[in-house]
Amino acid sequence: MAVKRYTMWMLLYGSFLFLGLVLAYIAFQHYQKTQKLLLDGVRATATVSQLLTNQDSDGNTYTPVFEFKDRTNTLQTYRSPISSSPPAYKVGDKVKIVYDRKDSGNVKTVSFWGLYRVSVILMMVASPLLVIGASYLLYMSR
Repeated sequence: MAVKRYTMWMLLYGSFLFLGLVLAYIAFQHYQKTQKLLLDGVRATATVSQLLTNQDSDGNTYTPVFEFKDRTNTLQTYRSPISSSPPAYKVGDKVKIVYDRKDSGNVKTVSFWGLYRVSVILMMVASPLLVIGASYLLYMSR
């Protein structure tokens, strides 16, 4: 019975460690893609053309829509994946962006949260899993 219980805990904490490693790897991949975009991408200034209102039970949030001209002087529209309340921007605000030379649909606002939100959120989830899983497994291996 004790061996079965020990195996159950090893599987649980081993799963925590494995999941933490997978999430950390994905976070690192997103970080690398962002760094590549910053190095190889085209920087531009976009203008907030409108704020879309999203209604839910907690109230309204606002999603900015940006317009910018790409290298071919074509007007592009980019809808931010981030909504906030109060709105982060006002209509007419100028915002620095970076977009991929080959795919002008791959756009990020040049701000910490705009560039690194996926990596930060994934590492926030991965970190406790890594610490808990690795600590237990190291403790049990002594």
